[in-house]
Amino acid sequence: MESSRPCKSCGKSALVSDDITGNLVCSLCGIVQDFENFQAHFGGISGPTGTFVRVGTSGTGNVYNYKQTKIYGAQKIIDDLMYKLGFSAYRSNEVKIMAETITEGEYGQGDWFPIFIGACAYVVMRKDNKSLPIVDVAALIGCDIHELGRMVARVVNFLELKLPEFDIVNSFERSIRTCPSFSAVSDDKLERMLKQGIFIVHCLVKWFLTTGRRPLPVVAAVLVFVAQLNQVEVRIEDVAKELHVAVSTSRLRYKELLESLVKVAQVLPWGKDITVKNIVMNAPFVIQYMELKSMSKHGQKRKSSEHVGFDLDDIVSDITSKEIEYGTDSYDIQNDSGYFEVENSPRWNIDDSEKFKISPECLSMIYSKFLNDVSGVNSGGDIREDNRGKRRAYNLRACTEWWKGKSELSKKLLLKQILEKDVGLNAMPPSYVTGCLAYQRRREKIKVAKQRIDKIMHPSNADSGERDALCLLECINVGKKRRRMQVGIDWEDFIIETLLLHQVEEEEIEKGHYNTLLDLHVFNSGSL
Repeated sequence: MESSRPCKSCGKSALVSDDITGNLVCSLCGIVQDFENFQAHFGGISGPTGTFVRVGTSGTGNVYNYKQTKIYGAQKIIDDLMYKLGFSAYRSNEVKIMAETITEGEYGQGDWFPIFIGACAYVVMRKDNKSLPIVDVAALIGCDIHELGRMVARVVNFLELKLPEFDIVNSFERSIRTCPSFSAVSDDKLERMLKQGIFIVHCLVKWFLTTGRRPLPVVAAVLVFVAQLNQVEVRIEDVAKELHVAVSTSRLRYKELLESLVKVAQVLPWGKDITVKNIVMNAPFVIQYMELKSMSKHGQKRKSSEHVGFDLDDIVSDITSKEIEYGTDSYDIQNDSGYFEVENSPRWNIDDSEKFKISPECLSMIYSKFLNDVSGVNSGGDIREDNRGKRRAYNLRACTEWWKGKSELSKKLLLKQILEKDVGLNAMPPSYVTGCLAYQRRREKIKVAKQRIDKIMHPSNADSGERDALCLLECINVGKKRRRMQVGIDWEDFIIETLLLHQVEEEEIEKGHYNTLLDLHVFNSGSL
């Protein structure tokens, strides 16, 4: 069969159709004509199909419908996310089963489906009490954390699950092992930092600094703190970025941690000199005190020091006559904690720590005598001899081995066990303290507002010699300059006065729900 079209090579009208391939070939020059093999469809949908074009095939003749194509694409998305999350084959299969159960085997496609799979992955890990921060999942998918949280809530409600509480200790352990900032730390130091961090995290739980807060900023603060204790150079900005949390929130939790340690440090003889600025240098002594305090046994009757053979002079001599070398390497003499290692005394072990109680005055005496003995060390680290000619030298680095890791708080504990431990500070939840202060502040404002109202309504009762404490902005002209003097009244005082004039109960005003009270008693008062 010849065609009237000219050849693209020689221009002659000598094109014939090949019997095997169906391509048009020039019978003169033998050139195959490209894009000349299209065959039209005739007879509607039941007619013949094109030679090379067949919709819905993979080259072997298998036809896939829309549902099969959708399921295939959904499974590819699941496999890709599971690989990026590092899930095992067992965990990946659990996620697939959960997604198939919720969607009734239909799966899905669109921007919502990766968020749905991320929510299923998070729920699967939380069911088994494994650590998988939701911020990591949101960062991997590229969605907002609140959007992912809403999807998690929908998955939990649909399956009627009850997830266990978030384990902040598991989150801390996972973070310290996976954060790039700690990748160069040796295994021994990393294990030491892990135990110290678990101890600090448990203390923060006991002090309610994790209650009602996002856990990962707390983890970031503890990571930076234990890194500083072990001379590991990290920045809180880098750690917060690696954990996908806000830097400002992490700094706030770090500040709260330091402030709590300062409160604990007040029991030490030099505790009044410890502030937020120098608490990191004094933290080894404070944590050692907290560790000893947490190992004390409650409920046992303490015997007096007279019945246990306790001699303060012997302990002082034992501590100050240690044959160790002290040098001024990285710590000041004022920060030395050798005297605090009471458990190293030959007359006192940790089991006997509850048989007597050393007063702050005794500790101060020990510390003073220790400083007198160490004061002979000059800045060059020279070694001096005592009056008996015995060689005595001091090395302050020997006192840096303050961490023992013997407390149960260095291990995973239940919340009840954590609250039963004594670490030298019993703090109230910050939100409760803030609420109490707000109630007290509003109570004082109500009292002052009632006095102002009484002075206006009953001028005769007011003292003419007293200056009125009306909280208004007064402008005072001084020559060409205009100075503004602000007195103590603000918008809250005016609202309180308005509510008092509308006879609102003081107990209701103290709660601070001003908008609701205004709607009920002021703006809707005419319709009642």
